Amino acid sequence: MAFKSDIQIARAARKLPIQEIGAKLGIPLDDLVPYGHDKAKVGQDFINGVQDRKTGKLILVTAINPTPAGEGKTTTTVGLGDGLNRIGKKACVCIREASLGPNFGMKGGAAGGGYAQIVPMEDMNLHFTGDFHAITSAHSLLAAMIDNHIYWGNELDIDVRRVVWRRVVDMNDRALRQVNVGLGGVTNGFPRETGYDITVASEVMAILCLSNDLNDLQRRLGAMIVAYRRDRTPVFARDLKADGAMTVLLKDALQPNLVQTLENNPAFVHGGPFANIAHGCNSVIATTTALKLSDYVVTEAGFGADLGAEKFMNIKCRKAGLAPSVVVCVATVRAMKMNGGVPKAELGTENVEAVQSGCPNLGRHIENLKSFGVPVVVAINHFVTDTEAEVQAIKDFVAEQGGEAILSRHWELGSDGSQELATRVAEIADADTANFAPIYPDEMALADKIRTICKRIYRADDAVMDQKILAQLRDWEEQGYGHLPVCMAKTQYSFTTDPALRGAPTGHLVPVREVRLSAGAGFVVVVCGEIMTMPGLPRTPSAETIMLNDDGQIEGLF
Repeated sequence: MAFKSDIQIARAARKLPIQEIGAKLGIPLDDLVPYGHDKAKVGQDFINGVQDRKTGKLILVTAINPTPAGEGKTTTTVGLGDGLNRIGKKACVCIREASLGPNFGMKGGAAGGGYAQIVPMEDMNLHFTGDFHAITSAHSLLAAMIDNHIYWGNELDIDVRRVVWRRVVDMNDRALRQVNVGLGGVTNGFPRETGYDITVASEVMAILCLSNDLNDLQRRLGAMIVAYRRDRTPVFARDLKADGAMTVLLKDALQPNLVQTLENNPAFVHGGPFANIAHGCNSVIATTTALKLSDYVVTEAGFGADLGAEKFMNIKCRKAGLAPSVVVCVATVRAMKMNGGVPKAELGTENVEAVQSGCPNLGRHIENLKSFGVPVVVAINHFVTDTEAEVQAIKDFVAEQGGEAILSRHWELGSDGSQELATRVAEIADADTANFAPIYPDEMALADKIRTICKRIYRADDAVMDQKILAQLRDWEEQGYGHLPVCMAKTQYSFTTDPALRGAPTGHLVPVREVRLSAGAGFVVVVCGEIMTMPGLPRTPSAETIMLNDDGQIEGLF
């Protein structure tokens, strides 16, 4: 049986005009700013006007550690949202926007897959409504104003050796990780070493995703630390008078983007911080708005539960006052087999023993998620090569953990294949059994917050931090930043910092390479192991096969 590609399915979608999607949520025409026929931004005045409404149930979709076999977290998020609407619930999906870096690298698109997709898929995976370009421009404006200030006399006494604001571009480009700027003589400024991060790692991205409105956005932008003076005191973006102009560039980007699923159900696609180097969640403004317009909101957190879900709970929920009613942890038979040692080329062959050997990775995530006080359901994202015995092996394992696993065939059948999952998730959400709490308090020391995550989530023996890092954390505490949560930047492929170490390892150490204060976003970034904030392209990037066909249609996105 030949299956259509994701882009073929998306291209054949019967989309409704975006005004009709808005009407399903009760959004008046005047409060939608259309971007073509199938995309729109929702106005801030409307968002402000619904804040006194009842808040819906928040459902988080997360997953096991990602493998080359594929897990389908976004696909499951969309399929569950469609399934909830199929069984008569008023549900909305909230996911992140896609970065051009992974799209042209190796990950592919971020709109779901099969018959559980958000459309327009091509737009979502490319320029969309320009939000990422606005973030890149605002970030770059600040970088230019720093060097310009130094060039014109350096009134703030910035130490050019301690400028911590790097530049960004929304592309995987390893050649930009470390660069020298200001070369070429006096007219080009003062030479110094700096580097680039990918746009989704920008603090501006994190701030946009955590801000409640334009005033909050400007306040946070102004609070960003961009450099230090010779006396080691911080220089803020507001000291350079950059926060106002940056807010102007981000004015439209802050408004959530409304689109639709293949089944014409509403979806907010907004923000895009990576979960391995940032907090990895849909924007607060999109999620909280959806919760006022729907009875159920299905959202996802990037990569595995050790990264995305941990940050969703400890950062986003803490900062926004959110509390999930239920968590859905996505697993696949194929991924369990890879965790059990089966090479990718042999995943199509039945191997129940390998499934059983790989299940401890799933078990670790279930335990971790339950530690936040939220009920957990496992969604087995069905692949056509799965056998009944392999699926049953996962169900049996989860049952032994005191949980339940439900097979979902949304990729193949859309909402017709996700009704069982949707029905059970709604039942659990409606039961109100969640007793959510982050796993560490605000008043805990920063170093202890890092150790707590390493020990309780990664099951490490300890976090390895040298005296320089510990001293830096203490300095930030003395400056009033000790209450902030920590944002772990770590490989997504393993509970350890070794991407090749799958399963559920224990007894390891987590080396902390550096710490960065994101004072505007409101967290401390903890860079662990060899993780890079500027990825590189693979040997054969996806960009080589992305092109226009003879009909002017895009090929190669998936």
